Amino acid sequence: MATVPVNPKPFLNNLTGKSVIVKLKWGMEYKGYLVSVDSYMNLQLANSEEYIDGQFTGNLGEILIRCNNVLYLRGVPEDEDIEDAEAD
Repeated sequence: MATVPVNPKPFLNNLTGKSVIVKLKWGMEYKGYLVSVDSYMNLQLANSEEYIDGQFTGNLGEILIRCNNVLYLRGVPEDEDIEDAEAD
């Protein structure tokens, strides 16, 4: 399966207001609703949950993730619950 390059700004703008999963370089994952993205691609999440090594560690609420810590970001499909996204 070939990968197609994606322009990040429109991609992130299209995910604003939707459920996302953000994985950091250090292994932690954060699930929540993408509230906003700034010009540096820092991420603001609401109703966020933290997962370390696949284990739920707690609800964090509203958080800001600095851009240089992000390994990847993906949207959670609309028909999939945010809790069910861990099974992927």
